[in-house]
Amino acid sequence: MQIETTALEGVLILTPRRFGDARGFFSETYNRAAHEEAGIARDWVQDNHSFSVTPGTVRGLHFQAPPRAQAKLVRCGRGALFDVAVDIRAGSPTYGEWVGVELSFDNGRQLLIPEGFAHGFMALSAETEILYKCSDFYAPETEGALAWDDPDLAIGWPDPGRAPVLSEKDAEAPAFAGFTTPFKAG
Repeated sequence: MQIETTALEGVLILTPRRFGDARGFFSETYNRAAHEEAGIARDWVQDNHSFSVTPGTVRGLHFQAPPRAQAKLVRCGRGALFDVAVDIRAGSPTYGEWVGVELSFDNGRQLLIPEGFAHGFMALSAETEILYKCSDFYAPETEGALAWDDPDLAIGWPDPGRAPVLSEKDAEAPAFAGFTTPFKAG
């Protein structure tokens, strides 16, 4: 497994090895022992699977507040997506900064997003599947959201060539300005 750091401490790009032949490939997408050896182990308790029909579909920016905060290990099962993590930890030197990574079926990359980050993604192709592990169970009473297109965050989303497809919840998510974060830096 190849591990790359990003500009945000703790947000990592993981690329599992693929073993291919004329039939296709095999890849071990998660191995607890390998993660422990790399110092990035989590106690994953829930797997989520999301399907976006249309390119330009945006989901996020979402988070769960303590005591139910979630780390996520995100990958693309089909298609391609632009995955984003935003640092929302008070006192962090990178508070309000973001990192975005293209995850696709073809590149096999994964994004490890620790607790204290908002997460969102945009589908870049039709029929895109995103699969991710979570370190805590879904707890709707602790969920929060930020506007995906907030100019204060200035996320460099790809241009899907059409208006983004949003849920009502994501279309009404609050701005980053005035946001009181429930997270504190390490």
